[in-house]
Amino acid sequence: MKKISLLGASGSIGTQTLDIIRMHPELFSLVAFSVGRNIEKAVEIVEEFQPKLLSVQQREDAESLRRSVSRGTKIVYGDEGLLEVACHPESTVLVNAILGSIGLSPTMSAIEQGKTIAIANKETLVTAGHLVTEAAKKHGSALLPVDSEHSALFQCLHGEKVEQMDRLILTASGGSFRDKTREELQGVSVEDALNHPNWSMGAKITIDSATMMNKGLEVIEAHWLFGTPYDQIDVLLHKESIIHSMVEYIDGSVIAHLGTPDMRIPIQYALSYPDRLEIRNAKRLNLWEVGKLHFEKVNFERFRSLKLAYDAGRTGGSMPAVLNAANETAVAAFLEGKIDFLTIEELVEQALEQHDSIQNASLDEILQIDSETRSRVQSLIK
Repeated sequence: MKKISLLGASGSIGTQTLDIIRMHPELFSLVAFSVGRNIEKAVEIVEEFQPKLLSVQQREDAESLRRSVSRGTKIVYGDEGLLEVACHPESTVLVNAILGSIGLSPTMSAIEQGKTIAIANKETLVTAGHLVTEAAKKHGSALLPVDSEHSALFQCLHGEKVEQMDRLILTASGGSFRDKTREELQGVSVEDALNHPNWSMGAKITIDSATMMNKGLEVIEAHWLFGTPYDQIDVLLHKESIIHSMVEYIDGSVIAHLGTPDMRIPIQYALSYPDRLEIRNAKRLNLWEVGKLHFEKVNFERFRSLKLAYDAGRTGGSMPAVLNAANETAVAAFLEGKIDFLTIEELVEQALEQHDSIQNASLDEILQIDSETRSRVQSLIK
């Protein structure tokens, strides 16, 4: 029985993680979880799974829940609450499905306890990849990818000699505006940006997919997960999202991971690894139904956010933390109708230009840079 702590239970990845636990109650149990302010969802999860611990964002919500949920579930809140969920003494696996760099500190604390980390939070590795990977190695904590692309790479590398790998190839759908020119992106709406052609994801990730920043963050994440130089990580446009990623080896062989666009598959593999389990109601891949698969080389002038991510990753140090913080702030402003779509990448570029990278930054330095970057971008928006 694997006992699971889940950060971000009410989000897209969180709810699908609960689906997996629900399918296999003999193998997985939920012992602790967090939500933001979705209190109704929190009550539903407590009633169904009877966990030991729940963390919410606000103190007043915690006080309200203490009066309404089972006394068998301890209620906490805030940043300390997230740490308590991540480090619950009974849990063996932390699923980090929380959005943003707020997931960094809880993940580091769980790693220090030697827990297995099923990592769906890109920002943790993007902002502090050097710290996370060093700590995981030191404390014997396994980092298992949940993102479909990184899970695909993980599976394509399984059983192979890493030194014989030549190239990682991340596939990208291109997002909701993949067929538009830069000129056609002028004045696009939030509603249009959220209309992803293949995947059902949260709002922030869907916007990142439209800008291709999501793929840029994944490139940085792959660099840290697999110890691969940026010059050996490529991105390939693939509209159907059937091939989730590929690995090319030194003899020219390419191993690809294929499947339907269903996030439950990589989530479950991270939880069940090294075993595979059946997923009920999962659509099987019938290639004759797909008919054709399309591929296209990425145009970095069209997808400038992806180029910014590569540049930040190659510069290294604290630069990816600035990239992430600026992007999160700009995307939130776009979703609130405060800026245009193309302004997202302009704000990110300005933030990167104004920052002098700090190599081997400490956790405190990264958190400080994150905060300062958000304030700087907010001032530009105003």
